Amino acid sequence: MSNVLDRLHQVLESRKSSAAQDSYVASLYQKGLNRILEKVGEESVETILAARDAEAMGDNSALVSETADLWFHCMVMLAHMGSGPDEVLAELDKRFGLSGLDEKASRTSGE
Repeated sequence: MSNVLDRLHQVLESRKSSAAQDSYVASLYQKGLNRILEKVGEESVETILAARDAEAMGDNSALVSETADLWFHCMVMLAHMGSGPDEVLAELDKRFGLSGLDEKASRTSGE
């Protein structure tokens, strides 16, 4: 599945040189980090609401769709900042075999 993330990352990188009127992603890049962060926030809220509705209705289709939107906009944010999915996947991989409680404690004690 990381192939999908790699392909998306390549497209997002290519949009950095596109005109804003030709590409939604290029228009986000042109508007800057604050606009990208607003989109990540909007999609986060929509994902949360979809999860709540999915639990009540027993249908995850909207949740999956909203999660895809959230991941997409997170990928735009990462690309804008010069990072990509490989870095996130490597971080997740490092966490295997580590208790979630221990991992969280290591982040809070390191701050």
